[in-house]
Amino acid sequence: MAEAYIVATARTAGGKKGGKVSGWHPVDLAAKVIDSLLDRTGADPALVEDVIMGCVSQVGEQAINVARNAVMASRLPESVPATSVDRQCGSSQQALHFAAQAVMSGAMDVVIAAGVESMSRVPMGLSAALPAKNGFGNYMSPELQKKYPGIQFSQFAGAEMVAKKYDLTKDQLDEYAFESHRRAIAATQSGAFKDEIVPLEITLPDGSKEMHTVDEGIRFDASLDGIKNVKLLAEGGRITAATSSQICDGASGVLVVNEAGLKALGVKPLARIVHMTVIGHDPVIMLEAPIPATHRALKKSNLKIDDIDLFEVNEAFASVPVAWLKDTGADPSRLNVNGGAIALGHPLGGSGTKLMTTLVNALGKRGKKYGLQTMCEGGGLANVTIVERL
Repeated sequence: MAEAYIVATARTAGGKKGGKVSGWHPVDLAAKVIDSLLDRTGADPALVEDVIMGCVSQVGEQAINVARNAVMASRLPESVPATSVDRQCGSSQQALHFAAQAVMSGAMDVVIAAGVESMSRVPMGLSAALPAKNGFGNYMSPELQKKYPGIQFSQFAGAEMVAKKYDLTKDQLDEYAFESHRRAIAATQSGAFKDEIVPLEITLPDGSKEMHTVDEGIRFDASLDGIKNVKLLAEGGRITAATSSQICDGASGVLVVNEAGLKALGVKPLARIVHMTVIGHDPVIMLEAPIPATHRALKKSNLKIDDIDLFEVNEAFASVPVAWLKDTGADPSRLNVNGGAIALGHPLGGSGTKLMTTLVNALGKRGKKYGLQTMCEGGGLANVTIVERL
């Protein structure tokens, strides 16, 4: 079987809800990333055989196959097909898995895996709330309700369940959130994100233009005391808005090829995909799945936790990476070294290839070998991807 290589990575700097990126239509935002991947490799657009794009809220501006619309808005020819993937928050990480599987099988040689989410223009939950409001029903079928009686699947409840199950205190979560901002600030100020970010032209309220290149969610004045003083999301709970991922607008992507693709493009690989895992887990606690998924991935790839140099564990809520650290025994200094979604934002379907973009670049800048990425996902799912820097 052929190998799968990542030869280019790109992401936009995150935008806050109603912030700088909110003026961009998500189709154009995704197209901008596609064009950047072409620019970064000098690839002939006609060599791209498919675009697989993660997107969670596939309604409104993100409806009618957002991936295909992004292709048509990009420099890719109309002959390039595309499909949109919904594996909840892991949508574009799954897009990467599908792309890798395509080139490993030899069915294709050059595939773009990407993700997009404009949470300003297509609010979270709209794809369920809008039909329900207009009399078109709910995703909870009679059989599903029979199997999970009285259950309302909730990521917020799941985050609290994880904190309670792993005996995580509010202070621990607050301290983790502060560290996320501290690392994101350091990464931004040192230029660690410079090579991965696609500049976006933004129109300011006064009509002037500027290039958006800094993740808007980072609180450069963040303090531990300030984070500690944010009110709880639920009475008696441990999670606050400050220890939760930020609503975010953004897009990201990676270009995936096999050996034939390397030859056709005439490029050198950045990383090799070593292993891919996806599991289903308890949909009620929902956010715990990255823990058993990580154990499975390490076992199947014959690696130990200490063999991995850098980890990206999506910070949907602080309880997720903190519980993951506690269970796996991973070195905290290797986790989310440039900050995570608490500081940088979590553009849902755009986060999977966003994290991979940051992971591949961090491995390169630090001269490290192995990286592992995992995300909690709605429905109690989790993807794990292990890569080797080349």
